[in-house]
Amino acid sequence: MKLSLYLETSVIGAYLDNGDPLRRDLTIRWFEHELSEYQVYSSILVQRELERIDEPHRTGYLKIVKPFERLELAEEVAILAEGYISRGIFHRKFMADAVHVAIASFHKIDYLVTWNFGHLANVRKQARIRLFNTAAGFYSPVIVTPEFLVHS
Repeated sequence: MKLSLYLETSVIGAYLDNGDPLRRDLTIRWFEHELSEYQVYSSILVQRELERIDEPHRTGYLKIVKPFERLELAEEVAILAEGYISRGIFHRKFMADAVHVAIASFHKIDYLVTWNFGHLANVRKQARIRLFNTAAGFYSPVIVTPEFLVHS
């Protein structure tokens, strides 16, 4: 059985990002060589975030995410995200990041994959998420960057 992963919007964005060629190339190589090893998920939130990007990239981004199974935004996801906000784990202006974590937590996804170091891929934030999720009876995904999941 394959491990599951949820691709947060920044990973899709990095695939076509000419502003950071190193991150783009690493992301492309990871997609081409590693992604097939996992059960890959996305969400309607990722799609909505990508739809706000200007063309010509919007179409390319949406094409990348299209084959991935979408996770539902259940009521529990909203409640869990609001719990992150009320406990100060996420600031309200970063509600989308809280929802990404809540989606992966509620659906018991093994890895939440992101390039967002400020609000997701940092150890302090992950520790607070893990403590809150454990107390609330939710699963805690491991939050990683694509390079963390490269097989050696």
